[in-house]
Amino acid sequence: MDNALMIGLSRQMALRQAMDVVANNIANANTAGFKVESLLVENIAAPTAEQADGPTDLQYVDVWGMGRDFRQGALQATGRTFDVAIEGEGFFAVEVNGAEQYTRDGRFHLDNNGQLAAHDGAPVLDAVSRSPIMLNPSANSTSITETGAVMQDGVEVARLGVFEVANLAGLSKQGSGRYVQTDNADGRNTPEAAFAPTVRQGFVEASNVQPVVEMTDMMTVMRSYQSVSKFIEQTEDINRRAIERLGKV
Repeated sequence: MDNALMIGLSRQMALRQAMDVVANNIANANTAGFKVESLLVENIAAPTAEQADGPTDLQYVDVWGMGRDFRQGALQATGRTFDVAIEGEGFFAVEVNGAEQYTRDGRFHLDNNGQLAAHDGAPVLDAVSRSPIMLNPSANSTSITETGAVMQDGVEVARLGVFEVANLAGLSKQGSGRYVQTDNADGRNTPEAAFAPTVRQGFVEASNVQPVVEMTDMMTVMRSYQSVSKFIEQTEDINRRAIERLGKV
């Protein structure tokens, strides 16, 4: 395979991954707490195919990571008691298989055991004890203050955990809009409870995806892919004609 085809193929592979990312963004445009993603690419030098003259290396396209925009999405009113949203920075914490995971999705509910749980049943953690929040299902009134205090019949029974993540680049996506801290081998980057969080009861944070922007990006990726495909076809045609001429010599 010659150099032109190798360069075109590397670009096509990156564009296919970019299309998957854009499609995933569009699919999650209505997912609470979802953060828009983008593919991170770079040029990478590599040796050329066997040749008598020309450049000694070429620049190929390499996918090296995923970027996430953690800017806040719009807060949408639901009026439900256990729906909460964070205004500003921070993440809620839930327990999954004994480990903490972090999310901006505040669609919580009270399960059959009296635990405050995420939409899929994962226990929501307290800010102080970092343990599941237990509530009284028979309480006459339940409210959540702006600081995250969970009040039942006028008494604080728990404090909803809002945790600050110092290095957002160290978060690894786990699915269901959740993340784990991956750069915490020495325990120094463990997310800590926010000093003065702002929590809105009866709201959920919408996705920060902008569908019009994503549709524009999708069309751009499609055009780029078509352009690279045409380039590869032309290169193959040149190679074919060169071989035909050599065969006549």
